[in-house]
Amino acid sequence: MARDLPSTLRPGRTWLETPYSGAVAGTEIPRPSTIALTRSQVERSAPLRTNDVWLEKAWADPGTRVVVVADGQALIRTRDGASHERAAELIFVSPERAPDGVRFLLGVDDDDVAYFGVAAAPAAPDDETGVKRAGLREAGHLLGDRDAGLLTHAIGLANWHEVAAHCSRCGALTEPIMSGHARRCTVDASEHFPRCDPAVIMLVADADDRCLLARNVNWPPRRVSVLAGFVEPGESAEQAVAREVYEEVGIVVNKVTYAASQPWPMPHSLMLGFRAEAAGTEIQVDAEEISEAAWYSRDDLRAAIENGDLLMPPSLSISRWLIETWFGGRLPRAPKPV
Repeated sequence: MARDLPSTLRPGRTWLETPYSGAVAGTEIPRPSTIALTRSQVERSAPLRTNDVWLEKAWADPGTRVVVVADGQALIRTRDGASHERAAELIFVSPERAPDGVRFLLGVDDDDVAYFGVAAAPAAPDDETGVKRAGLREAGHLLGDRDAGLLTHAIGLANWHEVAAHCSRCGALTEPIMSGHARRCTVDASEHFPRCDPAVIMLVADADDRCLLARNVNWPPRRVSVLAGFVEPGESAEQAVAREVYEEVGIVVNKVTYAASQPWPMPHSLMLGFRAEAAGTEIQVDAEEISEAAWYSRDDLRAAIENGDLLMPPSLSISRWLIETWFGGRLPRAPKPV
């Protein structure tokens, strides 16, 4: 299936490569293709989800690989002392060793290997060194592109199945169809599809190209990031950007441009990244969601990170990518705790 896709839609292909215009010339600009969880290498094979003959044959194939997901986690194997990308890998089981649970097709790779997910009872790590249960927050940045994409897909579906067991129309039980990518009511036959909540996340810059960073009231001291919020019914993503910025910090934005997106199945979100230009600079935090916010030049931000005054978002998140595209390259490392 993957080989039949147009070249622009094959897994791993990045067709959005527009650099941020405010970045410093001559520096390495992080591209959308560097955003974690967005670089899946397994074609999702949607046409096969209703092919019962193929699905049965694939499940009987001992070469098929299955990832078992429970409570937003799967088993991974880490390398000793490794803390960089591809420092961990998913642990797959064969279909015959997979536990009972909701089964879903994740896709087929270029070598015609089929991948499935199963939402089942929590898997227990064995005594093997480096094997543990982990979710996307802990392991997403450690996994290679194939495994990160598969785990993102599997967790997203597993999270939805947990809350979709009953029909939203009549309350009757639903059953999985389309290889786990939909459910059908057992009484009225209505079909229900995975939930995906759109959320906007935006880097706001002023006329001097300073970046606005804020701290959520629930975050630890010094942790800051860009602003974010959910899109409301009847609202465009651009309108949501303007509304959220004004509600949280009292800033009016007069230009909003799309940057990139990131799946965030924790539990059901799709993060839509934007850049916005501020019409003014006077900050008034709402004190309900945001406890403090400030403008930072690139020199200000570099000094604050190197001095340990600010903590940045983790590398897994699109928020980090948005900040780095504005900054003009990778952010400096924070000092190690004494």
